[in-house]
Amino acid sequence: MTLELKMLALSIVLGLLQIVLASHASSLQRGYVWTASSRTEPVPALTGVAGRLARALQNFVETFPLFVAAVLIAHVAGTHGWMTEWGVQLYFWGRVIYVAFYAWGIFLLRSLVWNVATFGIVLILLSLGWP
Repeated sequence: MTLELKMLALSIVLGLLQIVLASHASSLQRGYVWTASSRTEPVPALTGVAGRLARALQNFVETFPLFVAAVLIAHVAGTHGWMTEWGVQLYFWGRVIYVAFYAWGIFLLRSLVWNVATFGIVLILLSLGWP
């Protein structure tokens, strides 16, 4: 298995971890009775760490499909090299740091790290046209 596919698999694990963290933080704030309910009643927005984890998860959900598509296109095209290897690692580690910074409320560095992870996707795409 290539490094790119391994990092894709690790990114799936990261996404699952974010789902668990966000759902437990939400349950701690709203209560486990709410979690077990049908959730038809409107509830106030999540605050604090629970809100930040929910927003970090939403951001992951927005970027992950682009990452998956880029990795799979590169894999099918047989593109494997320093750009794809750096790209997948920048995405994965950038996302790990991003969720930690978001949870801790570190606002400016979090945005910079988001750019690092996004640049990882761009690197993978650039590798498709690199001679």
